[in-house]
Amino acid sequence: MNQINASVPLLGFAAFSGTGKTTLIEAILPKLVERGLRVAVIKHAHHDFDIDQQGKDSYRLRKAGATQMLISSRYRRALITETPTTEATLPHLIRQLDQSQLDLILVEGFKKLDFPKIELRRKIINKPWLYQDDSNIIAIASDTQIDSSLPQINIDDIDQLTDFVVQFSCQSSSQSHQTQIASCDDIQPQGMLSVNEGRTRILDQIKPLDNPQTVELKQALGHIVHTDIHSPVNVPQHTNSAMDGYAIRSADIELNSYTVVGQVLAGHHYSQPLQAGEAVRIMTGAPVPQAADTVIMREQAQQDGNTVTFNLSMGAIKAGQNVRLAGEDLAIGQVAVAKGQTITAPELGMVASLGLNKITINSPIRVAIFSTGDEVQAPGESQQQNCIYDSNRYSLFALLMGLGCEVVDLGIIEDSEAALEATLLQASQQADMILSSGGVSVGDADYIKTVLDKLGEINFWRINMRPGRPLAFGHINGIPFFGLPGNPVAVMVTFLQFVEPAIRKQQGYQHWQPQTYTAIAAEPLRSRIGRTEYLRGYFNWDANGRLSVQTIGSQGSGILRSMSEANCLIEILPQQEYAQIGDKVTVIPLDIRL
Repeated sequence: MNQINASVPLLGFAAFSGTGKTTLIEAILPKLVERGLRVAVIKHAHHDFDIDQQGKDSYRLRKAGATQMLISSRYRRALITETPTTEATLPHLIRQLDQSQLDLILVEGFKKLDFPKIELRRKIINKPWLYQDDSNIIAIASDTQIDSSLPQINIDDIDQLTDFVVQFSCQSSSQSHQTQIASCDDIQPQGMLSVNEGRTRILDQIKPLDNPQTVELKQALGHIVHTDIHSPVNVPQHTNSAMDGYAIRSADIELNSYTVVGQVLAGHHYSQPLQAGEAVRIMTGAPVPQAADTVIMREQAQQDGNTVTFNLSMGAIKAGQNVRLAGEDLAIGQVAVAKGQTITAPELGMVASLGLNKITINSPIRVAIFSTGDEVQAPGESQQQNCIYDSNRYSLFALLMGLGCEVVDLGIIEDSEAALEATLLQASQQADMILSSGGVSVGDADYIKTVLDKLGEINFWRINMRPGRPLAFGHINGIPFFGLPGNPVAVMVTFLQFVEPAIRKQQGYQHWQPQTYTAIAAEPLRSRIGRTEYLRGYFNWDANGRLSVQTIGSQGSGILRSMSEANCLIEILPQQEYAQIGDKVTVIPLDIRL
């Protein structure tokens, strides 16, 4: 008998009628979908059936003579084919599936054919075992333990059965020599973390650094304030005029005219208390004379010699108008710039307005970076066969400099435990955080795990995201360590999602969040339920005044050019399988971060 093949893993459930095959598959399916698997089911029926409903258009057209009836809607499509003479074979049915959109095919029935199967058996059915005569049975799910070398699963333990199916799918994909539609990395096993779960676990272990440094004003730009900055003066220093005009006492508002007794320019003052019926011509920012508390704008005034009158048709005079009180912006002792706030242009100007010429900031954090792998070469060298130039270290350098970090570049580390151990020890002594790229995938993790476990506590995680699935995080001698993927795009995406938030917390930012926008998809965007997808995109304002986004070129995790051409990441969340044209998606701008 010929083995039945598919381009994705094929697994059957073999059992006698009454065992509960359909019920079991129905229970497993949602758990497989939660793990990120795209599953098709082929069911063999031993009796006549009709999935169409009498009276429906498709039923009428099929009964009128259509041997193949294809019906399609926005959410699903179905092909109904009449087979009056010959029943369709399993290979034929498999070919009807779009296997490019699948990770696994489950088969109910066809138990006599040659393909991998799990035997289902319940003692109450009292039927003979199938595995003894079928070498294609790879496991047994039963309510009875037997003497067999095959893996045995409790037929009522849906989680255990799901784990076995996921493991089978993963191993079958990895061993296949055909074009791979799915791989182990595409399947979400138990323990795979979501992006939010991974980020939360990391941030729970990151503590802000307390390393104050006092610098000149201009050197503080872009840094975080270490200590509350209190105002040593009132701002404004004096009660002053908010515009050019005339200062009077509010008690004199009802007078028809006023005697002008002086003029006050900015930087000067009128030394005498204002008397009844008197006015002083005053400029914007000049101190209001004693006893004066109201200013009438110049455009409303008519001065003849030393007498001034005001045109009330332009507006009634209100007590206290156009006057800024001393300390109205900041009172003596009030916090002008709070701890944890970033010094930008307004803050720098405000501190200068207080007469202060220095600020105590959080010192820039020092981040050590290195690349691993004998296949990695430094730019400028003559390229050797089977080697690649190190781009990751330069991308990380730029990202870190953009965050105001000091970078300790430790270069490229050869593939040896001694070199890695020496580098990590050096990094832990010189830096506040350590970043490596490469060497954290499933196959590589065993190589460096010994060294990392010796020097600290490191967890190797698989994050349910693309690109950037493998991630290592922990501490080396108390210093946070990130082991990032080796692919150029993956290393940048994982940096933005995990490393930057950790750096921001170390720097002292309070509840930092990346800037995001909501945009309209200008093209269909596919993803996978349960996985967070980051597509490189370009967003701009469309002709209708809406923020619109589309993807940029190939989305391969090794194609660095796509990051150069993109101005954003399009984030497709785990609960969103795809976005059609016009659907809303989240975009993370890159031009302010790269």
